[in-house]
Amino acid sequence: MARPRSGAFLLYLLAALLLAAFPAAMASSDVPFLVAHKKVSLTRLKSGVERVSVSIDLYNEGFSTAYDVSMNDDSWSQDMFDLVSGSTSKTWERLDAGSSASHSFVFESKAKGMFHGSPAVIKFRIPTKAALQEAYSTPIQPIDVLADKPPEKKFEWAKRLLAKYGSLVSVLTLVGLFVYVIATPSKASKKKR
Repeated sequence: MARPRSGAFLLYLLAALLLAAFPAAMASSDVPFLVAHKKVSLTRLKSGVERVSVSIDLYNEGFSTAYDVSMNDDSWSQDMFDLVSGSTSKTWERLDAGSSASHSFVFESKAKGMFHGSPAVIKFRIPTKAALQEAYSTPIQPIDVLADKPPEKKFEWAKRLLAKYGSLVSVLTLVGLFVYVIATPSKASKKKR
């Protein structure tokens, strides 16, 4: 009888170990996985006042439900901002697997300057662990509140669009013209038969 080579034996051993470890890996992946995306937009209302709209989208990308979900975003300085609408914190009883939730609030600026915000903190409970789990939203880029922006020249946006997409438009026009010329019958083919 032929004896199996040592390489084949190691391959069988590795496959057996992977199959044995697979159920343990699947059991540990049966937890909620929360992803939070924080977005900020600035709107100039009038000279000296700018509105800051904050939106936090929360997604449960895991395989089980997260319970007692709370979100808190207390990084907004009261010296720079006044809360106009909404609240910087929100709670949900549960966030099912594959579902999402969103929360928004609005500030008005009090002072001019650069603001560096920190991520929002999300805390939630899972049935298999007693301790609260913690997740963080994406951070925001530094925002320049009430920045002195030079007035945009007329047609500046058209120049930027033409510079960015001009070659694409010309190629598409040529292709369209070529298809039109090929698809339309010529006068020579309309002769009487």
